[in-house]
Amino acid sequence: MRKKLGILLSVVMLVMLTLTGCGSGDGASSNKDVKILLVLNQMDSFRGTLVAAARDTAAAEGAQFDFKDAEGSIENQVNYLKSAQKEGYDVILCSPVSAETVVELKASAGDIPIVFINSCPDEKQLKEGKYIYAGSDEFVAGQFQAEYVLNALAGSQEINVVLLKGERAHSATDGRTKGVKQTLESSGKTINYVFEDYADWDQDLARHLFEVFLKTGSPVDCVLCENDSMALGVIEACKEAGIALNTLPVLGVDATADGCAAIKNGEMAFTVCQSGVGQGEAAVKAAIRFAQGESIDSLAGVSEDGKYVWVPFEKVDSTNVLQYSN
Repeated sequence: MRKKLGILLSVVMLVMLTLTGCGSGDGASSNKDVKILLVLNQMDSFRGTLVAAARDTAAAEGAQFDFKDAEGSIENQVNYLKSAQKEGYDVILCSPVSAETVVELKASAGDIPIVFINSCPDEKQLKEGKYIYAGSDEFVAGQFQAEYVLNALAGSQEINVVLLKGERAHSATDGRTKGVKQTLESSGKTINYVFEDYADWDQDLARHLFEVFLKTGSPVDCVLCENDSMALGVIEACKEAGIALNTLPVLGVDATADGCAAIKNGEMAFTVCQSGVGQGEAAVKAAIRFAQGESIDSLAGVSEDGKYVWVPFEKVDSTNVLQYSN
């Protein structure tokens, strides 16, 4: 009797384990034939976070994920997309080396859908269900920076601004610059751009450019940088010149670990959190829907026209920086 009971219990447990396994693995199992290729423009700390999140999300969803770094070369990127056709990828995640190459990238990918990331193509290049963008609305990042400045310098009718921009052909540069300028200039205050140049997201170049500006002796009330690396370069120049950072707000974007540390140290005034994790997750989830022939309408942040999956920006300063740093 005891032996029969033991056998019966074993059978029941086996059935339960089988059912549980089928239930928990259904989504991942259904995605096991999905092949996703991410082709990056060039690696940096933020993009590294995005790539890692995309890889982790694909693994959790049971999809195959491969990664290529074009290392800033349009030729490399085009060749990777052409190879994706031959190698049977279902969807490509692509951060364009230049927004001006999107037509060529689409042609190189053939019939493979593309989820653009990190650098947004012109809207006319996007198409619901085939070519979409997963990322953050760059205008909002610039708007948040301008709002911080207007609040911090509320008593000033005239504001002297240094603006260090990203890469000339990058959509984030265009969006963030428009967000800053439109918001500042709609305030009714007199806005003087005493120095404005492209620092290409680069810390050393930003430091050099700000050192050049300081030699002019022009007045400056705030320094707006379109990423944290450039802001850190400005901070280095300020320290070298003996400028008290509590008297000159330096602003960045991305809320990187180093940027958040600078805020905690009282060196950077403000940054904007662009979630690399959120963007990586959103891009892969949209890619899997495409590969399965499904709509992305149910994903969080999808625009009404189906061309964008928006991941919100968030304001970061000394009051909440601990929420964004380890």
